[in-house]
Amino acid sequence: MPLQVNPLGEVIRTLMSRRQLTGVQLAEEVGLSATSVSRIVTGHSKPKQVTLTRLMKRLCVAPDEEQLVLRAFAGLKSQINEEPLAEDSRNAVVERERVERWLEARTQAITFKNAVARELEKAGIGGLNGDGGPTCIIVGFPEEIAELRMQNPRLSFAEQQSLKSRQREADDLQMSLFDSLAEKEKSAAAELFPQAEELLYRNFHRALKARCMAPRNAVPLQIVRRHTYITDEAKQNDAIRAWNLSVALYYKSSNIPWQPADLSAGSCFIGISFHHLKRRGGDILYASLAQAFSTDTEPFALQGETLPDRQIRDKQPYLLANQAENIVRKVVQQYRARTGTMPSRVVIHKSSLYQPEEIEGFNSGCGGQVPSCDMIWMKPTGFRLLRKGDKEVERGMLASVEDQKLFLFTTGYVDWWREYPGPHIPAPLEIGAATKADMVQSAQEIMSLTKMNWNSADGMGRHPITLSFARQVGAVMTEIEDEREINPLYRFYM
Repeated sequence: MPLQVNPLGEVIRTLMSRRQLTGVQLAEEVGLSATSVSRIVTGHSKPKQVTLTRLMKRLCVAPDEEQLVLRAFAGLKSQINEEPLAEDSRNAVVERERVERWLEARTQAITFKNAVARELEKAGIGGLNGDGGPTCIIVGFPEEIAELRMQNPRLSFAEQQSLKSRQREADDLQMSLFDSLAEKEKSAAAELFPQAEELLYRNFHRALKARCMAPRNAVPLQIVRRHTYITDEAKQNDAIRAWNLSVALYYKSSNIPWQPADLSAGSCFIGISFHHLKRRGGDILYASLAQAFSTDTEPFALQGETLPDRQIRDKQPYLLANQAENIVRKVVQQYRARTGTMPSRVVIHKSSLYQPEEIEGFNSGCGGQVPSCDMIWMKPTGFRLLRKGDKEVERGMLASVEDQKLFLFTTGYVDWWREYPGPHIPAPLEIGAATKADMVQSAQEIMSLTKMNWNSADGMGRHPITLSFARQVGAVMTEIEDEREINPLYRFYM
């Protein structure tokens, strides 16, 4: 659910009282007439030209004052009549001496796997798993531990150089594709590209999550950083941070915060990505990843096929027919195991164009089992569109250019908020299909899936959930040995 804030009129009244301003004085600072301000305060007018965000900027509202102006976080109980329950008997403290040993491990030839396992046992975190245990474990570390990383000791010098070269190539490719995108949008687009850094360096945050998801009755972790609870170091106000943390804890405690109301039952949406890299037998391989979402079961992720570095076309890794078939079959089997029935429709999302081998393999993987298989691709673009008037293009608009290209605005003006929550002109995703598909329906489904980020209370994102967390899931998977079966539930990766 989005953050609830005071109505605009109530905010203006609060600011007038705090700053001892008259209606005329505030009107001059905001750039409105005194009559308009009066009508806003009395609730008789909802001006389109003044949103809450713009009002705060025009009046130079500082973070500490913003805390007083915005309504306080009322707690989950106020919305769903539930609240987290913590038991002191389950608390465990990691002494400073152990923190020092972790920091020393960064400069020693010790693998993170052994260091993490040893310290988890001493801290007692591992003992919290199992029947009768908590539904979620909250872990807080000093920043030097949260940021702790070391160069992967398993990599040879040649492998390190190969990975660094790959990273430079990926960076160059991203810049060539996205040089017209704003910085924030470049960052979002980069989330869909393989990253060599996850294999070059081992990260304590990832290692901890990978280790704790290993037991059969594993409990999800919520790692809390200083900026989550220290106001002076935060980039968001207290209420927003409280909502975001509450939604994440609610989901990790085996609940579903919200579900899309407009996705058809029996549909299984699969995101295929090649986001992380693996080391095997001295070779660096691309590792494919499938993320599945359906209203019939909880989201899950499956490790797919590994690809040799020469399996590249148009500067993008791709699947051979048998690899594409195997990965779809795995997802369909997992869906059936979870729901007791086969999906009536499979929709595959990919951040690059489909190769002929992939089309053949995905069709074979669904053939005889699933009646319908749509293959949808989406990618960032430099295309921009301006709307007549002073408002940005609305989020959710689908634009067709010369009946050849389709652009879906997953960011843009939000009527419910009466503003565009972004710093630059909205940038759409170009979308298309490798097979015959109803693109209006596909666009509506993509929009629904952009709302499924349960790591935030915003209720909207730039990319659908099928693709948006590839980097997050893939990064943790680099810490999992090939022979170990991965935990498929998404709550363990976010």
